[in-house]
Amino acid sequence: MAITRRHALLAPVGLITLAASNTHAHAENSEAPINEDGLHAQPWFHQSFLDLKEDAAEAAAAGKNLVIFWEQRGCPYCAEMHRVNLSKPEIADYIQKNFLALQLNLYGSRTVTDFDGTELEERQLAQRWRINFTPALNFFPTDVAALNGKVGSDAEAWRLLGYWKPFHFHATFVYVKSGAYRTEPTFQRWLADYRAKLRAEGKNVDLW
Repeated sequence: MAITRRHALLAPVGLITLAASNTHAHAENSEAPINEDGLHAQPWFHQSFLDLKEDAAEAAAAGKNLVIFWEQRGCPYCAEMHRVNLSKPEIADYIQKNFLALQLNLYGSRTVTDFDGTELEERQLAQRWRINFTPALNFFPTDVAALNGKVGSDAEAWRLLGYWKPFHFHATFVYVKSGAYRTEPTFQRWLADYRAKLRAEGKNVDLW
């Protein structure tokens, strides 16, 4: 089944399922520090006043897209994302160069201001945006004017749900940053072309 934006919003698909049997294969990767909310946190995660319009404007001014990482305490899939995906320099470097990354807590109580000016606790915002499990990532376009006055879930460019293996995880950031989501809404079709392009360039593509 092709991964369209609708599928990404509504449910994980087979390729993003975390296989427990593979967990031990990455034991050498170090854990990210855990913050006061019990979440794994990268040192390059953005610290802000949680006004999403301001965060999007700051990202756009730096030529970046805003991406929001939703996580929760004790989430094994979140831990795997940090321990495996975000420990890879090529992935972490790409995100830092091209995205302003903000982390929110699925059950958190900090006040966040949505793009339409509504102030809600993190857990309330998660409900408003229909974020039901973690990890979940919301990607937003760089056109700040197009975000103003909208609920974040209506303003997003792309949504990633669940744990995705490193290649697919990295590719989804490329998909957004390149603007490919605007012309090819079916991520799986775009991914096949992207994979073929990399192989044609003589680059190794490690799908799993």
